[in-house]
Amino acid sequence: MSMLTPPGMGGQYRITGDKYPRMRPSRRRGRLAAAVVASTAVLGLVGWGTLQLIDVFTGGGTSTASGAGTHCRTKAAAAPVARVQPLPQPGRITVNVYNATKRTGLAKSTADELKKRGFRIGNVGNATKQYDKKVKGTGMLLGSPAAQDTSLKVLGTQLAGAEARADGRKGADLDLIIGDAFKGLADRAAADRTLTALTEPQPPATAKKAC
Repeated sequence: MSMLTPPGMGGQYRITGDKYPRMRPSRRRGRLAAAVVASTAVLGLVGWGTLQLIDVFTGGGTSTASGAGTHCRTKAAAAPVARVQPLPQPGRITVNVYNATKRTGLAKSTADELKKRGFRIGNVGNATKQYDKKVKGTGMLLGSPAAQDTSLKVLGTQLAGAEARADGRKGADLDLIIGDAFKGLADRAAADRTLTALTEPQPPATAKKAC
């Protein structure tokens, strides 16, 4: 009887040979374990990507209000627009008033009203042939290229809908040419408010927190 024969077996069963069976894990279990590991890795990547998207759309980090535990985001303050140069006061602007319509007396009455509002008055009369009976809107404002962002803006507050143009003049005088749709200057109170908004600097914006 071989030494490997279990006792009590009476020699009925013997283990012979020099090779023994090896215990190997089931292939199915190995595949299942690999699938679990792969699924866990995919879920981890999806979760990380979701957090990144949330961070992008919510504007990044949040600050916690002291003592309250609420999260607030600070809105960036808008930078105030710097004025290139101050606008001139009406008393420093000379306006020539011309009538391009078939109605009489408009140039003089308009010039008188502008004078009451503080403007200097130059020439008053009928428009030249270049513009006579050719201005269909409320009016046209003419000045030098340098006046486009200064004195013409100030004069433009007095006549709503007027077209502003630059011509080849070198002087500082402006022309107001009355057109067919003219019904009068803008309401003085409204014109003053518009002029104030143009000449007074705006206060700088401050940062606000949105909770």
